[in-house]
Amino acid sequence: MKNVNAAGVSRRAALGLLAAPALAQAQPQAWPTGSIRFIGLFPPGGGTDILSRIWCLKMSEMTGHQFVVENRSGSGGNVGTEAIARAAPDGMTIGLASVAPLSIGPTLYGRLPFNPAQDFSLVSGLWQLPNLLVVNNDVPARSVPELIALLKANPGRYAYASSGSGTTVHLSGEMFKSIAGVDMLHVPYRGAAPAHVDLQAGRVHMIFDNIPQGLALAREGRLRALAVTGATRSPQAPEIPAMAEFLPGFEITSWGGVMGPAGMPPAIIHRLNQLTKESLESADLKRRFEENGASTWYTTPEDFATFRAMNEAAFAPLIRASGARVD
Repeated sequence: MKNVNAAGVSRRAALGLLAAPALAQAQPQAWPTGSIRFIGLFPPGGGTDILSRIWCLKMSEMTGHQFVVENRSGSGGNVGTEAIARAAPDGMTIGLASVAPLSIGPTLYGRLPFNPAQDFSLVSGLWQLPNLLVVNNDVPARSVPELIALLKANPGRYAYASSGSGTTVHLSGEMFKSIAGVDMLHVPYRGAAPAHVDLQAGRVHMIFDNIPQGLALAREGRLRALAVTGATRSPQAPEIPAMAEFLPGFEITSWGGVMGPAGMPPAIIHRLNQLTKESLESADLKRRFEENGASTWYTTPEDFATFRAMNEAAFAPLIRASGARVD
């Protein structure tokens, strides 16, 4: 029988004990462990709701656990964002990180019920997409130049809808008013879906909506698309001109991501980030995002936090110049 070196055994045992915690830390906590609540910020049927549900369905397929969307709309996304901030930081409640409350809200609102830089665990971006200017079929303008001429000839007569004050839908209209030098009335709604009801009924005349819903309605002939708000034409709708082709310098892009409340365990953030990366790399999700006018957008948590801060700084001058303010 071979002799065993007791000192060697002790050293190996000690090294094993030292390595065990490190290995445990390196392995992400098992997550999810049940149904996950995903808080959406706008009513069902709008562009961000459609994209959120596509992502949640993919996550459910990948993990075997249900990702259930709960719509908490109001105040340009602030109601749902506050609900995310106040949730328990256990990974069982996450939600939409949106440009409106996180980048626009800090300048637009005199006071917010959350701190965008401190009250959230930012996980990853999900999508980026331009907005789309659509008008109802009773508006006689069939192009952006014709619309500008119509508005200048009828100051204050035409109204544009938005999904809420402080959204990119709202600020796209304000930028259009400023650069084109036209006078329009802003009519905010609790999300894009109810705005589209009034738009098609002729109670408002246009909306600079996130592209998914507006593009679908335009292709059905229920609305008329005039321009996208990105710097260039959208790959999903190359036949529609960019607003910058008529108004140089015009550019507004919307985005969405996933986040939870501050204090989520790093292991859960890491696990959620990696699952998100995997979901955004899948061919079927990419295809469904593209069908809805969006491009997949993965980030690390650190890059997402940096982007949010820079995006807030970029929007601030536009908001102040527009005179938009909510107290």
